[in-house]
Amino acid sequence: MKARVKWVEGRTFVGQSESGHNIVLGTAHGPDGQKPGPSPMELVLIGTGGCSAFDVVHILEKGREAVEDCVVEIDADRADQDPKVFTRIHMHFVVKGRGLSAKKVELAVALSIEKYCSASAMLAKTAAITHDFEVVDSAGTPAP
Repeated sequence: MKARVKWVEGRTFVGQSESGHNIVLGTAHGPDGQKPGPSPMELVLIGTGGCSAFDVVHILEKGREAVEDCVVEIDADRADQDPKVFTRIHMHFVVKGRGLSAKKVELAVALSIEKYCSASAMLAKTAAITHDFEVVDSAGTPAP
């Protein structure tokens, strides 16, 4: 896997993935304090959420669950001193579908965080990672 990051100006950079996708990133800079895009550390959190959400959806689909939506809300703390690594990360999964099994959702989330998600495996070296979930049944019945 390869990537490229090019400085544009000030604190603005453009990252390009090997697959050709671009993203503007940066931090507040200059008199107006404008942020051109997410910071690199925000991208780390977004990437971790994406990695785990991908796993959860994939696991549920393989288990023939009728998953319709998956949102991961992430809350994190960073160290006060450099390097300002993540020290705590909490991931809250909201999984929606028709007749989803709460036990299968719980298992999918745990498998992602504890086994399959490469990003959370790396971040677990410095951060306490916790997670929980809720199931929203689009058919309007409680999850089994």
